[in-house]
Amino acid sequence: MNLVPYDEWRASALDPAFSEWLRSGAEPEWTAVVGHPFAASITRGDVPDDDMRRYLIQDFQFVDSFTALLGAAVASADSFESRVPFGRFLGETATTEEKTYFHRALDALGVAPADLTSPDLEPVTTDFRALMDEARTSLDYPIILAVLCVAEWSYLGWASRAEEPLPENFVHREWIDLHEGPVFRAWVAFLRGELDRLGPALDEDGRLRVLDVFHRAVRLELRFFDMAAGF
Repeated sequence: MNLVPYDEWRASALDPAFSEWLRSGAEPEWTAVVGHPFAASITRGDVPDDDMRRYLIQDFQFVDSFTALLGAAVASADSFESRVPFGRFLGETATTEEKTYFHRALDALGVAPADLTSPDLEPVTTDFRALMDEARTSLDYPIILAVLCVAEWSYLGWASRAEEPLPENFVHREWIDLHEGPVFRAWVAFLRGELDRLGPALDEDGRLRVLDVFHRAVRLELRFFDMAAGF
């Protein structure tokens, strides 16, 4: 993890945004996530069904923790203007489009309901849910933002690499669509913008706490893709 203080780092950075400091401080894991072979296989549509099934079953186990984390963002945000995008995303995406996709995709992959609701959890799934719950219970807005930003920005990172034509199989194509496009890009820009707004006003200890959580989340994203790929 890059421990160069933010004020020192931004003096010579091409992009002095706080979120960029967080991202650069999470290298090389960040680049490994957005360029992961498993993610690249999704964009090509050639992930074997067994691997995609395992990946989506485990990913579905984050829905409840992620939804609760969004609720904590609504509660801990420092203004009404900041609360609104979280409420909108919570209502329009986390509980509708994405959840509907999971049920349709996993049904197409032959997953029984019981296998979806109470599977054996992979260690990385347990660890990632624990980090989400840690951030949620902290009610520390920048910490919550750090976890949300990694989850969404890193997925935009790999999904934006997909080339046309997208895969014909909706299991792959719609998973890409959920993490790309103008609406999702605006959502990621909002999360980054909130970190960019708040980060410079934190003291150095506060900045390092946010960086630590951001880096932990990136490492978990990498472990999650490694699990899905069977590494």
